Amino acid sequence: MSLTLTLDFQYTTTIEKLWSALTDSNKLAKWVLPNDFKPEVGHQFQFRAEANQYWDGIINCEVLVVDEANRVLSYTSAVGPEKHTVAWSIQDLGEGKLNLHLEQSGISNEQALNGAKWGVTQWCGELGKLLEQ
Repeated sequence: MSLTLTLDFQYTTTIEKLWSALTDSNKLAKWVLPNDFKPEVGHQFQFRAEANQYWDGIINCEVLVVDEANRVLSYTSAVGPEKHTVAWSIQDLGEGKLNLHLEQSGISNEQALNGAKWGVTQWCGELGKLLEQ
């Protein structure tokens, strides 16, 4: 069984600023984790968190889609046996409001789904703070 997490977050900002927060390694590090991301299809990168007794702190990823014109970014995300596909898309809601849509597929169980939901929600809260700067 494969589960999919779907979340939406609204921000008041510009498309350029939100796209940059998704695709600039330094900005990603401010709201997700330190990384070596490059917005190039096929680029393999890592998000790096502090290791603990349960996890080495590394999320291995590969860029699948970088479509700035349509505001879509997608990459794989793997931790241990879990390998997900993460897709972000931006929709202009008008009047300076944007919707950031996440679809994270390939989740193997309810615990992983809940963990992903918690983590992404925390990160997107940090993204909101970054966009206000």
